[in-house]
Amino acid sequence: MADQWHGDPLVWGHGPRLFEIFLEPTCPFSVKTFNKLDDFLSQAGEDSVRVQIWLHSQPWHLFSGIVIRAIIAASTLEDGKANAHRVMAAVGKHRDEFVFENHCSGPNRRITPDELLQKLEDYSGVALTAAFDTPDLERETKRHARYSRQNGIHGSPTFMVDGLIDPGMGSGDDVSEWVKRFH
Repeated sequence: MADQWHGDPLVWGHGPRLFEIFLEPTCPFSVKTFNKLDDFLSQAGEDSVRVQIWLHSQPWHLFSGIVIRAIIAASTLEDGKANAHRVMAAVGKHRDEFVFENHCSGPNRRITPDELLQKLEDYSGVALTAAFDTPDLERETKRHARYSRQNGIHGSPTFMVDGLIDPGMGSGDDVSEWVKRFH
């Protein structure tokens, strides 16, 4: 990886309205939200709205830090945000392989970080281990964490519309309900 790497911002669309979503990639409610974002962007219109994902680690999701670092590592590669999207989709599709039962037990306790990275690469098709090994990759991870803290984000998913948290939005909402907030 070049010395001047950067994390591709996880932004899709280019409209004037901003829809920011704070996600923990192994959280079932975040996965439900993530799986609706492409449909949301299609319905709302890429010329009308920008969707930005912020990764928000939660300590009770015990692989959270590793998975988030892997997604950010993928964002530093060529086609960064597309690779990050593939890794997030792989985590969502195979979520049970990236979580502990009851947040504390089960067969995933025996998985090493290297095995976890290999699963992410296998499921996503993104070769991200070399990027994961970048020593100062944490500066991008910290940027996501800092932005969450600055905005008072405590859980995921959390939704912000044009810079303001919208407590009325949830992962169980129909996409059309989200779209109404932007038109």
